[in-house]
Amino acid sequence: MEKTSIGLDSNVAGALAYALGWISGLAFLLTERENRFVRFHALQSTIAFGALSVAWMVSLSIPVFGWLLAFVIIPPLSIGLWLFMMFKAYQGERFKLPVAGDMAEQRI
Repeated sequence: MEKTSIGLDSNVAGALAYALGWISGLAFLLTERENRFVRFHALQSTIAFGALSVAWMVSLSIPVFGWLLAFVIIPPLSIGLWLFMMFKAYQGERFKLPVAGDMAEQRI
């Protein structure tokens, strides 16, 4: 694996881009300029987990059904996606999510 500008292996930095959801994705996106693998995972993390955060906030404003969505559906989905994407990035795989991956690939 090649190194990033801060000295991490690409697969480690790609996995860390998912560590804190959109926050770590944005941090890696702003600091890593050269490594396309890390930038792809950072942007995909920012898009996917940013959208899940917005969906969670919006669903909280909808009584009953929205609360069910916010507390029963979105958290397990987020945790599963988080673990899966960290695993794929650590393996060195450039796994694309259906919408967020396409958006990230176009912008990197």
